[in-house]
This record gives sequence, structure tokens and C-alpha cells, in this order.
Amino acid sequence: MTDSKRAYHELSAPADAKPTGCPMNTEFTPFDSAYLANPYNILRNLNREQPYFYAEKLGYLVVTRMDDVIEIFKEHDIFSSENVQDPVFPIATEAAEVLGSEDFNPVAVMSNRQPPDHARIRKYTREGFSGRRMKQLEPYIRQRCNDLIDDMLKSAEPVEFISSFGHPLPGQIIFRFIGFPEHDDEQLMRWTNNRLAFTWGRPDSAEQTEIANKMLRYWRYCREFVASRVDSKADDFTSELLIAHENDAGELSYREVESIIYGLSFAGHEIVSNYLSNMLLCLLPERDVWESLVADKTLIPNALEEVLRFESPQTSWRRITSQECEFKGMTIPAGTQIFLSLGAANHEPELFENPESFDIHRKNARKHISFGHGIHFCLGARLARLEAQIALESLVERIPSLSLVPDQTFEYSANMTFRGPQKLMLDWDRS
Repeated sequence: MTDSKRAYHELSAPADAKPTGCPMNTEFTPFDSAYLANPYNILRNLNREQPYFYAEKLGYLVVTRMDDVIEIFKEHDIFSSENVQDPVFPIATEAAEVLGSEDFNPVAVMSNRQPPDHARIRKYTREGFSGRRMKQLEPYIRQRCNDLIDDMLKSAEPVEFISSFGHPLPGQIIFRFIGFPEHDDEQLMRWTNNRLAFTWGRPDSAEQTEIANKMLRYWRYCREFVASRVDSKADDFTSELLIAHENDAGELSYREVESIIYGLSFAGHEIVSNYLSNMLLCLLPERDVWESLVADKTLIPNALEEVLRFESPQTSWRRITSQECEFKGMTIPAGTQIFLSLGAANHEPELFENPESFDIHRKNARKHISFGHGIHFCLGARLARLEAQIALESLVERIPSLSLVPDQTFEYSANMTFRGPQKLMLDWDRS
């Protein structure tokens, strides 16, 4: 085995490739203000009337039906995941120069690594998310939830949830999982925030360059941390990977260990932050729903699966064809970018009765595909579910009168894949 020469991020978009025999759509784009405000109104009509089409504004083949999305996930040899970490739009020259630094050289390792290397690497990363590790993290998660709630309760005014709870909690958890020391948390959070905008959004040149500089600093930090663990191992994920590398460097290279650590915190941080925010946006508007959870915490697991179905923190994913193929009567050339609408599939009326209704008692809520499907099913799904479960248990127990501040408006980051409000104001009864 040798390291893949493919970089973790390709900084330029591939040449435009369009399928033939495919319906065309000149209007659809996930960057439209109406889509960002509520994608499901738009996706519902597309799923019914135009389940697949080429979106000219986006330059992607869009697929919305559950069966079709799953088929593409399964056919990973044809529909490659190699593009999922690449910026949607070409990177500005200034940002590319930052990431052109000689020492910025992470390699593709997980979501964007194809078989057979994907299975080889996933074997070691999957072992890190073991039941033992989850049990080890659980007391820490509960303690941090209570600490953050304590800080919230000290306020005499409404609290902004994301900055006070939703963002720090998953960051601290993934950093402890990796093994990063607590005293670096604030700096690490500054370096790792807004990565979603860089890869899946369309930030301007100045924003791209600022984020690129943070990515470079974070990569250097990851490399230094991994190096520090070589002779000073602990009970953490980084040490487990290094032990696997030392046992068989031909199976897991040192650069792959560095790159796994680099990529993991992004996947386990901002996305989970959106999950926690969407959770409250789903559960708090109807008072009887929230109070039912306060009265019976056994309802929480299914309620959280319904959150993932109804208002997923990840509404789409990407693929690119590795070869010419036939799909739904279309001829799709190699290099065609594909937009898989998880949000549309999760709201498909043939699969979910009254899909636009949020129902914590929905019997098949777990049939969503918010964590993907097939060989690239989200590695951190188990940890994300555990975090959300403990967070919600803690909130209903500690602040049963929690409510949304009335008449607030919600703004969403302009990106094609991940969804969560940028601010979320909460209040409660202080009497």
C-alpha cells in the first residue's frame, strides 16, 4: 500500500460535464434565499414533478428520490465520493496560495477516499468509535452539558444557544476524543469554525483567505500533536491510530494518521452543532411536544431521529462519476457532479406519512438517510446520537421551561449541504 497522491482538498472545480437525455432546470440552486430559508417547500415539488434533472446554475445532476439516492450511494465504484471535501466553487488565488504551502499536505482518508483504501482505513477509524470509547466519553459529555447549562442559568437575559452551548459542546467532545488538551480548546475552535462555508459555500476572496489561514494553522497543530503522541501515548483516538501504524505501517501510514485527525474535528463539530440547534427548533415551538419530553425522557431517542429526518443538519451530499454510465435512461459522462438531496428523500410522502409534520412518535423516523448510506455511512453517527441524547436529557431536566424567544428570525449559512441557524435565542421562567 502507498499513500494516495490525491490531496485532501482539490482547490479547483472539475470541467463541466452534462448528462444527455436529462431534464434541464434553469432555476434551481441551493444558494437561493428561498431555499436557504426553507428548502423543503422547493424540494417537495421537485421530488414529485422533477425527481432528477441537471441544474444549470449549479452545474450538478440533482437526484431527489430515496431509491435513486440509495442506488447511487451503493454504486460507489461508478459514483465516486472523491469530490465531497472539495470546495464547490474554485478557490480564490490568495486562498490557494495559502494552502499551497509546502507543509500543507493532508491526504484523502475517509469520506473522500475510494475503495479499496477506504475499507483499509475505515477499519482503524471505526475501532476508535467503539462502545468502550462511547462509555468513556459519556460522563464527560454529561458534565460539560451541566457546566454549560450552569453558565446559561446565570444569565438574567435571554441566551444565544449556539455560542453558549451548541457550538462549544461538540467541539470539546471531539477534542477530548482525539486527545487534544483542554487548554487549547478556544484556539482550536477559532481555527476550525466556518470550514463548512469554505468547502460547501461561496465565501468571497477575503473570507476564503481567512479560513485558509486557519486551516493551515490547524493542520500544523494536528501534525505537531500527532508527533507529540509518538513517544507519549494516552488513552485517546490519536494514540490508537499511532499504535495501529506502528504495528503495520503498510496498512496505515503516518500521513494518513495525521490526515484523519485533521479531518475528524470538522466532521464532529459544526455539523453536530447544527444538529443541536435544529433539535430545539423542532421541539420548542409546540409546547405540548416539549412538555411530553419533560414528562417522559424515554421519548427522546425517537424524537431525535425525527429531528434528523425532518430538519437534518445535512440536507445533501455529493458524488462524481468515475466513468461514463447509464442512469434513469440518461447517459452520464465521467466527471459529472451529482447533488444527492437527502432532504428531499427524507420528506418523500411515499415513505413517510405526512412528511411535513414533525411527529416525535413517528414509527419509521429512523428510516432517514441523514447519515448517508453504504460504505461511507457517517463514521461519527454513534457519537452524534449520544451527544444529542445527553444534551436533550440535560436540557429538559435542568430547564423544563425552556422556550424560543418570540418573533426572532433565523438566518442560515449560504452553503449547499449543511443546515442550521446562525443564532438561536432562548429564554425560560426565572420565577
